[in-house]
Amino acid sequence: MTALSASLTPTTTSATKTGAQWVVWALEQRGVTRIFGYPGGAVMPIYDALVGSELEHILVRHEQGASFAADAQARLTKKAGVCLATSGPGATNLLTGIANAFMDSVPMVILTGQVPTGVMGTDAFQEVDIFGMSLPVVKHSMIVRDAARIPQTIHEAFDIAESGRPGPVLIDLPKDILQASVATYPIEPSHFAQPLRAPDLEALAEASAMIKAARRPVFYMGGGIALGGAVEAVRAFMAQTGIPSVATLKGLGAPDPDAPHFLGMLGMHGTRAANMAVQESDLLICCGARFDDRATGRLDGFAPDARVIHMDGDPSEIGKLRVADIALAGDLKAGLKGLKPGYLAIQDWRQTCQERKAKHAFSYDAPGNGVYAPALLKQISEAAGDDFIVACDVGQHQMWVAQHCRFPRPEAHLTSAGLGAMGYGLPAGLGAALTAPDAKVFTVSGDGSIMMNIQELATARRYNIPIRIVLLDNGSLGLVRQWQEYFFDRNFSEIDLYDNPDFAEVARAFGVEAFSVHSRDQIPAAIERLMAAKGPILAHVLIDPNENVWPLVPPGATNTQMMEH
Repeated sequence: MTALSASLTPTTTSATKTGAQWVVWALEQRGVTRIFGYPGGAVMPIYDALVGSELEHILVRHEQGASFAADAQARLTKKAGVCLATSGPGATNLLTGIANAFMDSVPMVILTGQVPTGVMGTDAFQEVDIFGMSLPVVKHSMIVRDAARIPQTIHEAFDIAESGRPGPVLIDLPKDILQASVATYPIEPSHFAQPLRAPDLEALAEASAMIKAARRPVFYMGGGIALGGAVEAVRAFMAQTGIPSVATLKGLGAPDPDAPHFLGMLGMHGTRAANMAVQESDLLICCGARFDDRATGRLDGFAPDARVIHMDGDPSEIGKLRVADIALAGDLKAGLKGLKPGYLAIQDWRQTCQERKAKHAFSYDAPGNGVYAPALLKQISEAAGDDFIVACDVGQHQMWVAQHCRFPRPEAHLTSAGLGAMGYGLPAGLGAALTAPDAKVFTVSGDGSIMMNIQELATARRYNIPIRIVLLDNGSLGLVRQWQEYFFDRNFSEIDLYDNPDFAEVARAFGVEAFSVHSRDQIPAAIERLMAAKGPILAHVLIDPNENVWPLVPPGATNTQMMEH
């Protein structure tokens, strides 16, 4: 029996409760302390049962905010975040957040209300088939048709969400099931929580020999490292081998940011040092990455001379996009510790990579007195130090954050990597600040992204959440504008946000402290004010509308074909 089921007895669980009360009870037994949600007709029984419970409910102002906030909490704790919404539009408003968690392998348990079973399939008021609609973007989904099964179902949902490759699990709860009064029984151990398999010893020996023989190896890191709890093993491997290393957007924070042979992010907006090292490598040691198109550029031109050792906790990722010469599926920690290549004769290669890193280092001495966003973001992350956590929205600012901020650990960088969902930053920042109240939690957003979920300023104010919002305003949809500038003959279409409000005034209308930054000489005082804030605060920062993200690998190009200014 699991520790949970062993602690329960028939006496405690044979009491009669409503299905909704069993939902709350099961969440409490699982150790859940906070859920994010928004009430409605089909889930009113759950909201009735929440009164007097041990669960903290955070009332968001849009269901998408609930899913993004739960997502951020899960990324920080490695435990499934929980969000709750009613049937129909409540459930469909969660779908973007569910897809985001699915793409980034984030454990979540999503509770949705449903119309009573007697009218399911009749197009009843606020009825949608959320079970069917969510199937492509969940790890698993369930409809509960027996109230006595609720505790077991919730227990299994958490096991599925948190085990193996994590992901979102949806539980659809018809209203009559929530209202039914039933006795239930002890939770049985589920068979869904499976340990990661140990790496193959023969394959480890072959991989070690391949690394020793390589003359231009590159260690290529992805988001699977954090998922597999392998950060310390990664850092030890980097220190022991001195192999030049690169990371994907989601892999940032896994390597020590100050490691001498870490070359930065690779891919579309990666560093020249990172991309050139990968392209010239004779061996890629891919750890927890999946050869995503934003990292590889044109796949058939990616690291053309490299053999591949592919390590991943999910066997289905190995060989999916790039054939692996050696496959190491399973526990990344054990796999990394089992690689023993010994002394590596790669001094010249290290020196080449280091020289490129120095030559192509980012410059922060932009002309003029306007705010240079990369420099501002670098200064913010340095001021926050190891307490820094950023929940980033999607756009140019997302790439600037990835390029210029210092991430002491993977959990410091919360971003919608696979889905690229605008509107993620503010609610994710709220979830992060509630989860890590002693950290310096920032949301970095743009004037386009902030409008997607700006209503969550009300949530920040209601709970006095200490979130520091840095809003970079260039009066446009900057990343779309940049692409139209270079790849669509400057045919600027629907990217002008000339009619933006004064965002500082908007924030103050919500009751949130806010101020504006117009020039570079205001930055030191602005950072000091942000760092000292005890509640929500927003800095409305005006930046050059023509500033672009560099470097840039054009669509359809290889990573050697980088554009720079």
